[in-house]
Amino acid sequence: MPATLSPPCRTNRRGRGGRYPLMLALVAGLGLQGQGASGPADPASKVGPAAPLFAQHCQACHTGDKAKGQFRLDSLTSDFSDKANRERWAAVLEQVESGAMPPKGKARPAEKDVAALVGWVNGRASAAQAVQGRVPLRRLNRAEYQNTVRDLLGVDLDLTDLLPPDAAANGFDNAAEALHVSSFLMEQYLEAADKVLDAAVANGPRPWLLKKRYDIKDEKSVRPTGSVYRHLEDSVAIFGSWVSANIQVTLWNFRTHFRGNYRVRISAYAFQTDKPVTFHVTAGTLTAVTEERIVGYHDVPPGRPTVIEFVEKLEAKNCMRLVVDGLGVTPPVIEKVGADKYTGPGLAVQWVEVEGPLHDTWPPASHRRLFGDLKQAPAPTPEDKNRLEVASTQPLADAERLLRGFLPRAFRRPVTDDEVKPFLARVKAKLDAGFSFEQAMRVGYKAALVSPHFLFLREKPGRLDDFALASRLSYFLWSSMPDEELLTLAAAGKLTDAGTLRTQVERMLRDRKAAAFTENFAGQWLDLRKIDDTAPDPALYPEYDDILKTAMVKEAQLFFDEVLKNDLPLTTFVASDFTLLNGRLARHYRIPGVTGQEFRRVALPPGSHRGGVLTMAAVMKVTANGTTTSPVQRGSWVLDRILGTPPPKPTVDVEAVEPDIRGATTIREQLAKHRARAECAGCHAKIDPPGFALESFDVIGGWRDYYRSVGAGGPAVVDGRTMRYKKGPDVNPADALPDGARFKDVDEFRQLLLRDRDQLARAMTQRLLTYATGGAPTSADRPEVEGIVARVREKNYSFRALVHEVVQSRLFQSK
Repeated sequence: MPATLSPPCRTNRRGRGGRYPLMLALVAGLGLQGQGASGPADPASKVGPAAPLFAQHCQACHTGDKAKGQFRLDSLTSDFSDKANRERWAAVLEQVESGAMPPKGKARPAEKDVAALVGWVNGRASAAQAVQGRVPLRRLNRAEYQNTVRDLLGVDLDLTDLLPPDAAANGFDNAAEALHVSSFLMEQYLEAADKVLDAAVANGPRPWLLKKRYDIKDEKSVRPTGSVYRHLEDSVAIFGSWVSANIQVTLWNFRTHFRGNYRVRISAYAFQTDKPVTFHVTAGTLTAVTEERIVGYHDVPPGRPTVIEFVEKLEAKNCMRLVVDGLGVTPPVIEKVGADKYTGPGLAVQWVEVEGPLHDTWPPASHRRLFGDLKQAPAPTPEDKNRLEVASTQPLADAERLLRGFLPRAFRRPVTDDEVKPFLARVKAKLDAGFSFEQAMRVGYKAALVSPHFLFLREKPGRLDDFALASRLSYFLWSSMPDEELLTLAAAGKLTDAGTLRTQVERMLRDRKAAAFTENFAGQWLDLRKIDDTAPDPALYPEYDDILKTAMVKEAQLFFDEVLKNDLPLTTFVASDFTLLNGRLARHYRIPGVTGQEFRRVALPPGSHRGGVLTMAAVMKVTANGTTTSPVQRGSWVLDRILGTPPPKPTVDVEAVEPDIRGATTIREQLAKHRARAECAGCHAKIDPPGFALESFDVIGGWRDYYRSVGAGGPAVVDGRTMRYKKGPDVNPADALPDGARFKDVDEFRQLLLRDRDQLARAMTQRLLTYATGGAPTSADRPEVEGIVARVREKNYSFRALVHEVVQSRLFQSK
């Protein structure tokens, strides 16, 4: 892949609100003027050892306006400071080294000539990287920004509606080349800074503590007659699953007055059944679908009241709902019999208890991080007569003291006197204009939160200093700023020590903040974030629901954690004898003996066809649409995400294959015609086999022996029930790899993948380096990548060892 050293900031002149001058000031403050400028372009005849090779093997086809593949040799120059030129050279090396060029039937260049070309290109690219750095200046992405303000100020805010989603490059949304800056984005950062400071500063007395037990009998909608509810002596029994609003028990009698964490306790039990009953809790304003989110799924045993307890962050004016899941009956069925006579299973809820907002001290820690122990004085407004503000008898002295404490934490490094002065000057200007001390300090803090020193990881080309290394490490494993221990080690100059780094990686992986590594790295590597991109057709996949979807994603995340925490080989991602399951997902996988909502490690029985990420329902769902599966889509995913050899884009105008949803023909039959085209056969020989191997999994990752269709075929009978879909043609997952190795199903295919463990390690190394450094390794970085693979090979391909080797590498410790 080509290096990416383009200017990191691109402006949008159409930004709103007249903030474009601020954008210019930001770019000027970054010191980026002229970065990535190209020198004079030398013609291709002056490109070192490439010139004779081109003249003999390439000139005839790649010159002039009708150059084949729309690639002209005269577009190449010896100026490797130009990113576009480096990308063109990288494409040349890929074609020549893979043997794709010169094409079959043409004379191949001598190996020594190819080696000379590779060495010359990589040498020039490495020299350019040494001067400019491997990647451009990198901005914090949305998740990193949100986590950083959380750890800086102790404010846990959801800013996803305020900050726009980030673009991705090379598979990740923390890639430097994709993290552009615009005047619109700067407007959003200004608004975000205000929201953060509003949440951090306590402008009132301690909120009164709500501690109350609610009986759902008191809710008007939970009536004892003509409904799905039965009032019992100690509880209310709820019958029926979530089909309509009248079986969503909304606690309208509860509503928060203050933002904060609330402890919720629910006492309930399964009623009229010997099996557990599942329910879930939602929270929000509940005024619209977008104002409601799922808090969690829970199950309770039969007959014995069980207390479910959790702590949840709620905004002001939030309330909650309880929704029973999976009972399989509709309200009319219950109402016809009468809830008082209904004998089917239900959920009996005794009470719901809420306590909050929970504060250990007041003012909260977030306030003290900004203003320390400075006193507050009354500052009433027409809207809030109890409003308080921080006051100071020595405003300038206190302002300087507070800024000198805040800026090093915000900028993640020591600050100089000259760096403090502009922020102190802003505070002084506001004080001189008659603003209060707190109002003036808010301006200074806001300026810091939109400063390039805060928004960017400002790394200098070459070896990273200890503070830059601390940030790179923390944003790699935590997606957030370094903590006090990392910064202390950096200040002592000890972080670059190999042993210290290893100790810190182990400590950080044990920390709860390492959940961000799973969420953001694994979530993008496995495309878990795309789980809601398609909605399975309910006629074809009636068993799909939100409980199953949630379990799908959870399995993949917990499996990733299991491999990392237990130092398992990275080959476990391809094939394993275990997975993490709860009852709902185990039922989907047809694995007996697992009940309840809690996940646990489960040994996979023989013949389960499961194990590793390729057989996980979440991966199968995100590599399909809502109706059909495509061997091309899944095969390309395997080549890219597992083997690190993504297929090239089609070079000719070929229509995509659209599977026949009526089941008249199989996708294999349709692809056979497609693969018969000479211009398509080469790529499809690599893409289609892994795709065919995964055809045994349907759109939602269930095992199938035949296709489901809405047309041709006989009726499908499942568990004695006739389904709405038809039974289509049988699935044939057998095929052969390009080297001739044949497989009959996904089990044999996964074993074939394990033949080249180095390639699996190489692919994961490149993924981790891309995510950790913000830029994909280039051909010039190949020796470093191969060195990491060799060291991991000696450690039985341990995934945890791979993380350590990435951190210890020159690529990680250099810009």
